Amino acid sequence: MQAYLDLVKDILENGEDRQDRTGVGTRSIFGTQTKYDLRKGFPLLTTKKVLFSGIVRELLWFLKGSTNINEGLTEYTPIWDAWADDEGNLGPIYGHQWRNWGGLGIDQIRNAMNEIKNNPNSRRIIVNAWNVGDLPSMKLPPCHLLFQFYVVNGRLDCQLYQRSADVALGVPYNIASYALLMMMMAKSAGLEAGVFTHTIGDAHLYLNHLDGVERQLQRDTFDLPQVTISDKDIDDITFEDIELHNYEHHPFIKFEVAV
Repeated sequence: MQAYLDLVKDILENGEDRQDRTGVGTRSIFGTQTKYDLRKGFPLLTTKKVLFSGIVRELLWFLKGSTNINEGLTEYTPIWDAWADDEGNLGPIYGHQWRNWGGLGIDQIRNAMNEIKNNPNSRRIIVNAWNVGDLPSMKLPPCHLLFQFYVVNGRLDCQLYQRSADVALGVPYNIASYALLMMMMAKSAGLEAGVFTHTIGDAHLYLNHLDGVERQLQRDTFDLPQVTISDKDIDDITFEDIELHNYEHHPFIKFEVAV
């Protein structure tokens, strides 16, 4: 995870302070790219504890097409509680766009899987959550909004474009979530999970997170853990089918969510 720590250092040393929608204020840089090779271990941060179970629950929730936190999410993780309405609804966010684009029945995940299996040289294996027509109905417009798969030499790679990234709190979750999604897609297609590339537009540290990341950078890293997944189709994989092994980490650091 040195690439992540280098990103944090870059923002601290070269970022510019600016105001933001939340009123907290950020230090930010624009246009970053980091790479994580899953053949060297699963990219779960070790300089602080990251709740892997919450990442798995949220990803499975997305993959079911769910957009209400009461549909199997809120009892496990509070990730989306701050944005949901009184009934738990979030509008047509990620899961809706992935599995039922614009309410038109277009399943982008299944379409991507079919292309990976049957047309692996395609340069159009893309899933897009940025549906301009649905943005006004979303409680939070997609931050991680477009990802592309790439098949080569029996390996599946993935690149994510993220328009806005809370680097202290959100990015460790984003990295692990998309690495896990790539593993699930690779497993379903009989491929090896390869390199996850994370491209960010506005990469920022909230000003009230600076002390925490400074403390985190003083910690030594541990070896990366491993993740195993049952040999199933992506739509059949359950929480129990995903296991994290040998995760050694430093203590949790609390970062406040900016809403």
